[in-house]
Amino acid sequence: MSDDRLIVALDVPDALAGLNLAEQLGDAVSFYKIGLGMLTGGGLALANELKQDHGKKIFLDMKLFDIGATVENAVRGLAQFDLDFLTVHGDPYVVKAAKEGAAGKDMKILAVTILTSLDRADLDGALIKPGDIRDLVQERAGKAFEAGADGIIASPQEAALIRALPEAEGRLIVTPGVRPAGAALGDQKRVATPAQAVKDGVDHIVVGRPVWQAENPRAAAEAILAEMAAV
Repeated sequence: MSDDRLIVALDVPDALAGLNLAEQLGDAVSFYKIGLGMLTGGGLALANELKQDHGKKIFLDMKLFDIGATVENAVRGLAQFDLDFLTVHGDPYVVKAAKEGAAGKDMKILAVTILTSLDRADLDGALIKPGDIRDLVQERAGKAFEAGADGIIASPQEAALIRALPEAEGRLIVTPGVRPAGAALGDQKRVATPAQAVKDGVDHIVVGRPVWQAENPRAAAEAILAEMAAV
């Protein structure tokens, strides 16, 4: 059984490309993330096929954000697909609504704190209150946990802070922004290596480009898994 701590992001153009990548990775990878960019390219159909026909776990990264009733209804609809993880924005009322929508299902609701592609200048532009990003992430994580979130999406650099929260007991920390040593950063600004992320208490890491842009995606995934296993 492959190590499901590695989630490979299928940030490819469409479902056919996603299925092709999954076939290349084979039994080395058991967990996949499908995001908003794939939605119009057959993302839900791909999620269903990978889940039902190939036995893979699926993380649907929608980052839902709307009024409570709309979020609840959207989550209730998505929960019918028997998916494993779904992201929503970490505002407490959004998290509560999502948990209502997921009631009775095994799908876990993960709250987004602050996107790993953002830095303090980005937050200033969005009129987010002053303060160190790590402190804001920890504060948002605590509030999301109080609202019922099953886990948190945060950068590896905040993982140890979140894991230290009393409310984080038994909850998941899932981190994008993980890059193997020597890999290009892409659009990520707050990053760490897979080994460091595991040391800091992360349950799952999400890796996209370093796998699907590799000449040999399976070898790239196996190298990440080996690095994690050595910790």
